[in-house]
Amino acid sequence: MTRVAVLGAKGRMGSESVRALHATDGLEVVAEIDVDDSLDLLAESGAEVALDFTQPGVALDNVAWCIRHGIDVVVGTSGFDETKIAEVRALLGDEPATGVLVVPNFSIGAVLMMRFAAAAAPYFESVEVIEMHHPNKVDAPSGTATRTAEMIAAARDAAGSPALPDATTTDPTGARGAKVAGIPVHAVRARGFTASQEVLFGGAGEIFSIRHDSIDRSSFMPGVVAAVRAVTGRPGVTVGLDAILGEDSGSTQS
Repeated sequence: MTRVAVLGAKGRMGSESVRALHATDGLEVVAEIDVDDSLDLLAESGAEVALDFTQPGVALDNVAWCIRHGIDVVVGTSGFDETKIAEVRALLGDEPATGVLVVPNFSIGAVLMMRFAAAAAPYFESVEVIEMHHPNKVDAPSGTATRTAEMIAAARDAAGSPALPDATTTDPTGARGAKVAGIPVHAVRARGFTASQEVLFGGAGEIFSIRHDSIDRSSFMPGVVAAVRAVTGRPGVTVGLDAILGEDSGSTQS
């Protein structure tokens, strides 16, 4: 029986995860920690794995605390970027004993969408990412969009693809979106969305699009359960749900 603590347990993803973990054989939720609760509850509960769905501003501190106390951790907090991942690697050192699994998106469909986008990227002259989320999301672009852009850029670099064509010279209000690893990324925040993303590819005479929609947070729960089960026994940092699904493209471990 794996003893699990959920950080951000009263939030949208945290509360859904608590219910899913309670319903899963072999997993026991021993602590539900939220704002103003002490992390000492983690140690007192005997948690072996922490699942973090807190805010971007505190997630790194939570991970550092878990590393110091030998608790494996799954990071589901959006906005956990390469800078934070590098800090975690430094905290773990050269011979890590603790596992940290950083998951930009827990949806298996979203993982496949990212893999397919990376596979298609070298074959098209143009590519842009549009991500759509509810207006309560605090960060932009989403972790999924950032990871998708990074995977696309890496695939294009490996294939020797040229720079994306774009004659824009005037854009005072940022209508062309952000650039992540050189890939244009556009963020939509509108009521009615849960989590959606579309990757648009363009070539001479054709448009190709890949889209994924999560219409309910229950779609993330199989990935949450898989991540919690898999993080123990994986010392170091692992990025991406696909690594624990036996699909190593686009994920890293160190």
